[in-house]
Formats: sequence, structure tokens, C-alpha cells
Amino acid sequence: QLPTGDLQLTLYQYKTCPFCSKVRAFLDYHGLPYEIVEVNPIMRKEIKFSSYRKVPILLANAGSTLQLNDSSVIISAIKTYLISKRNSLEEIVSFYPPMKTVTDQGKEVFEYGNKYWLMLDEKETKRVYPVKEVRVEEMKWRKWADDWLVHLISPNVYRTPREAFASFDYIVREGKFGTVEGFFAKYMGAIAMFFISKRLKKRHNLRDDVRQDLYEAVDEWVKAIGKHRLFMGGNQPNLADLAVYGVLRVMEGLEAFDDMMVHTKIQPWYQRMEEVIQKA
Repeated sequence: QLPTGDLQLTLYQYKTCPFCSKVRAFLDYHGLPYEIVEVNPIMRKEIKFSSYRKVPILLANAGSTLQLNDSSVIISAIKTYLISKRNSLEEIVSFYPPMKTVTDQGKEVFEYGNKYWLMLDEKETKRVYPVKEVRVEEMKWRKWADDWLVHLISPNVYRTPREAFASFDYIVREGKFGTVEGFFAKYMGAIAMFFISKRLKKRHNLRDDVRQDLYEAVDEWVKAIGKHRLFMGGNQPNLADLAVYGVLRVMEGLEAFDDMMVHTKIQPWYQRMEEVIQKA
């Protein structure tokens, strides 16, 4: 139903990265075909063409090839392109300029101040967001997924040495590693991430039992949707639904995911998300 035949997409990713998973959930739900390039997380040769060294990176060709960085910028820009008939993708991407900032640790990073906005005219905005509150709610929860939910993943999947090894076993199986590289990544990575997750726990002021923070967060999300909506977007997912689903999906097959399903109210919504994305 969308004029997307002229849009060729290539996603550079790590399969187990929550930000990459968010982008895949968005592209899959909108029925957009895309090629995947799995990046080796150690050498990262696949993205040597880019000065931006993180994933996801999306190369989008709609007449000329553009590089889109940052998962939320990718989602906002492509969604704007699907809705807006008047703008070229190049023009839309120019609305999300990167700004260089310095973190408390003195590290230079790029930030995109308006990355949760869709760049639509008044008529298009009214069609997508009939009332202002709908747009505000979607932006709030997309930001929440990036600023809070995503930081609960590592401390939970690397919570104990056993869980750390199980997680790295999955990462090596799903990722792009050589045999020797995979062996070292699995054992050294698991040990390193177990200790890093403790540091992350402290940085984000998480409780000793990080599961409680995870349970509280997903129940907060379910409460925000309420009993009278299938999704935050109503009868169909909106960008907040896709972001939260994409982040949580990377825990599938791990103990943290099973615990979350048992101890929270997320399961009915999560299953509905799986169904609509599979259908798309």
C-alpha cells in the first residue's frame, strides 16, 4: 500500500543489539524489504566506509544513496518518508542534523535533538496524530525505551556468570565471528560483560536485584497502554510499541526473558506484537 518500490535499504547491524532490533521491528512491520549486513563486532570491517562507528547504520537508496545513523533517527526519517509525499528522503534526513556533545566522561558523541519527531506538515500530522496527546505520548515512550528500558537489558542478561555465558553463547551463535574469535569472544566476553554489567547497574542506579527494575519497567509500560487498547497506538502498533518490542526481543531465549514473561503482565501485548509483525 506504500510507494516504497523505489526505496532500497541495507541495514548494518549486530543481530543481538537492541537498537538494531528496534529498526528491524519497524522495517518488518511496515513491510519494507531490506538487506542485512551482519557486522563483526571486533574488527567491524563491514562498516569501514563510515566515520560513524556504531550500529545500526542504514543505507537508503531512493535515487541516491544516503547513510542514516542512530536507530531513532532511522525510524523517524523513514516513517516521515512513507507518510510525506512532498519531501525527498535527502531533504528529510537533513532535518536530523548530528550535534557533537561531550559526555561527563569526556567522550565525544553525536546526538540528534529532534530524533523523535516526524517531519510532517499540518495536514499530515492531523492524519497520523488526530489529537496532540497521541504524538506526545508516542514520543515520550520512544525516548523512555532509549533512555531507560535499553539500559536494563545488559545488567539482566549478564546478571550472573552462568547467565553471562548463556548470553554470549547466543551472541556468538547469532553473530558474525570466526571460530577462534568466537571462542575468545564467548569466554572472555562473558567474563568482561559480567563485570561491566555490575558497573552499569551502579551507573543507572539499579537495585541489587536488577530483575525487579526490569519487571517494574515492563509493568509500567503495560499500565501506560491500559486495559482498553491493544497497543499504545490503539488497534495497531505505533512507533513506541515497535521500539519497546524491539528492545525486549533481544532477550528471547534467555533466562531474563522467561522470568519477565512469568513475573509481569507483558505477555498478552508481546504476543500481539509478534502476530502483527509476522503478518506484515
